[in-house]
Amino acid sequence: MKDYLHKLFRYDEWANREVLNTVRSLAPFPQRPIQLLAHILSAEQLWLERLTSQEQSLPVWPELNVEQCEALIAGLAKAWGSYFGEMRDDELPRIIRYRNSKGEVWESRVEDVLMHVVMHSGYHRGQIAAEVRASGNTPPYTDFIHAVRKSLVK
Repeated sequence: MKDYLHKLFRYDEWANREVLNTVRSLAPFPQRPIQLLAHILSAEQLWLERLTSQEQSLPVWPELNVEQCEALIAGLAKAWGSYFGEMRDDELPRIIRYRNSKGEVWESRVEDVLMHVVMHSGYHRGQIAAEVRASGNTPPYTDFIHAVRKSLVK
């Protein structure tokens, strides 16, 4: 299961880069897609910090530019790679305790948190695709099965 979740995170990185490249190419530059991408990346950072018992380093809705998003994608890819590289399969059912953005205390299994991160990103990439299409442009094709069929994710 750990290896499959890691594959999903590699897909997530690829899909986030596809979104970034598309948004970067648009003119006039639309703000909402970059705001959503910044939120995706901030949430991924936040969940990693929760999983590793670190303090939150970014707001949930940060104001980031394209270059900052690009740097965060690269940093997260390395950090998640290290996380999965050090993780044992028996850690997946482990319970973590954390506060959400409303200050509420919750407990979740590590495997559920990891699945949430990937699904949360996909949800917001769908919003980005809708925004890009509404602006008269073509959104990136970021379907998981496409990435697997084309060997874009290993």
